Amino acid sequence: MTQEPLAAAPRRRVLLPAPRSFCAGVERAIEIVERLLQQHGPPVYVRNQIVHNAHVVADLESRGAVFVGELDEVPDDALVVFSAHGVAPAVEREAAGRGLDTIDATCPLVAKVHAEAKRAADGGDTVILIGHEGHEEVVGTIGVAPDRTLLVESVGEVANLRVPDAERLTYLSQTTLAVTEVEAIAEALKVRFPAIKGQGADDICYATTNRQAAVAAVVDEADLVLVVGSANSSNSNRLVELANSAGVAAHLIEDAAAIDPAWLIGAETVAVTAGASAPPRLVDDVVRALAALGPIEVVERVHTRETQEFLLPQRLRPAATNRPR
Repeated sequence: MTQEPLAAAPRRRVLLPAPRSFCAGVERAIEIVERLLQQHGPPVYVRNQIVHNAHVVADLESRGAVFVGELDEVPDDALVVFSAHGVAPAVEREAAGRGLDTIDATCPLVAKVHAEAKRAADGGDTVILIGHEGHEEVVGTIGVAPDRTLLVESVGEVANLRVPDAERLTYLSQTTLAVTEVEAIAEALKVRFPAIKGQGADDICYATTNRQAAVAAVVDEADLVLVVGSANSSNSNRLVELANSAGVAAHLIEDAAAIDPAWLIGAETVAVTAGASAPPRLVDDVVRALAALGPIEVVERVHTRETQEFLLPQRLRPAATNRPR
């Protein structure tokens, strides 16, 4: 009896939308902690997670970073870093009052929103912040002008919003939200309060916008979307929501170990991306894990190339080389 040859396993297509993984603000924040560990040695205290990724935090912890929730966990005269999500001015004052040596790793784009909130509040406006309650960035931004800031999380909340003066309003946004989410809430605010000032989705950071656009460009081709990122990463969760809203199954995974093979049944094309706080190596690990489950064809789809860079704080920049004139 002649045995029939086994049919070759079908080749699965893996789409890698770009950009994905680290953005300039995340790279800057991580480099700040790394340089401080090199220059000063451990421990270097960090208020809250430097960025929202468990792998990044674990790696820095292994090198001597100590992550704390509040400044009362930091010893006197210690070195402490404020995370990329920013802090309220009250936290800065507390640190100064205790004589702590502080380094601010706030993403410059978050700092821009803080400046806008201060300008609006100082000018007499009530600030309406579009964001998710409890997120560290939102807590920090509200803290800029706590008595003049109202938080709105959804279109439905706009109808019940009570403001001191409908003629003196400015709206701002958390930087890591979905573009469509912010635009919908902003439009509802404009209908309810025609005099309100704001810049639409302009407060959303370029990296969040780019990663969403890159996924949107490939989602119609995908049977499954895998988003590498931690559960507390806002921009990573928005990528999952984007895929789901397009009718495509999507899962947020911490790393390759979290892949459920059952998700891949019938999935001929899998898109793999990562939130802005997830290391690129984690995406590589996912691709290798998919390859271990059967033959794959990897196709990168570049939506846009990011060239943005943010300067380190002055004290951490390499000294200029003296050159003869």
